[in-house]
Amino acid sequence: MELEFKAIFGCFLSVTTCFLLSVVYISSLYVWDAKYDRNHPSTIKKRFVSVFIMMFVSPVFLYASINKRILERSSIWEIMGLKIHGLSEAFLIPWFLTMVLFLGPLFMQLVNGSLKSYLKPMYWVDSMQNLIWLRNHVVAPLSEEFTFRSCMLPLLLQSFSPSTAIFICPLFFGVAHFHHMIERIRKGLDFKTAFLASCFHFTYTTIFGMYSAFLLWRTGHFASTFIAHAFCNHMGVPDIQELLTYKELALSLTPKKRPFSFIQIICSDGSISITAASCAALTEQYLSIFYKGSKHQTIDQLWSRKMISVEV
Repeated sequence: MELEFKAIFGCFLSVTTCFLLSVVYISSLYVWDAKYDRNHPSTIKKRFVSVFIMMFVSPVFLYASINKRILERSSIWEIMGLKIHGLSEAFLIPWFLTMVLFLGPLFMQLVNGSLKSYLKPMYWVDSMQNLIWLRNHVVAPLSEEFTFRSCMLPLLLQSFSPSTAIFICPLFFGVAHFHHMIERIRKGLDFKTAFLASCFHFTYTTIFGMYSAFLLWRTGHFASTFIAHAFCNHMGVPDIQELLTYKELALSLTPKKRPFSFIQIICSDGSISITAASCAALTEQYLSIFYKGSKHQTIDQLWSRKMISVEV
């Protein structure tokens, strides 16, 4: 009876800590006097300061609630996935797999020629001087993955099975994005439209959060979640409307040119759905090949539930 109570209390403590951490993170974005919208340079800079401070606050929540026996086996930095050993593999393999997930949009960029812009040095020079680009590609992935994955997933793994923890962890991440609803209403959207838009935002951020949490659990590296998040932010939600214009273009072509056009449409349309379903399986397969029998420690190997059940 006592052990059962400790287990229930441990689950409650882990979930409550994650909830409080997400509330503190979102609240830090609104401590400033909001005169402008989220894309104004002044707002972006102030929020940069907020999330930078949160990167020092978030580990405190983890350290205060983590089972101290875990810290006897591994440092707090290893638990959060901040380590050098195996860094290149943890960076490149998830990046490749995330690119597979976006094969359709990438192929469309290849067709319309926008993919070539990445080879121009000035694209990167201009991007690094753009605050919105820095927010979407560097600061947001860095701070959000650090707080919502590196500092939350270890707390949940000490009380739940990996599959349950991977399911619960992104819920905090998804709900946290509901704060965008406030700005949508301020811009003039009615409550119903703003709410539906936020629900859609919640859905795909939660799905991505599961993928990201799986990467962190499987690789034990923060870098894997950062590169996946940055790449997904860059690609955005697949533009279905643009895909329809390609279909109209294909139908207007001569019969000799149609076969290639329909192939590119199938590649663009099919990869969006097919790779989404197979990406998790590919991830498990590739990561299992690399980590099986290797000296790399995944988060799952840093502790076991049997050890934690002694002092939950």
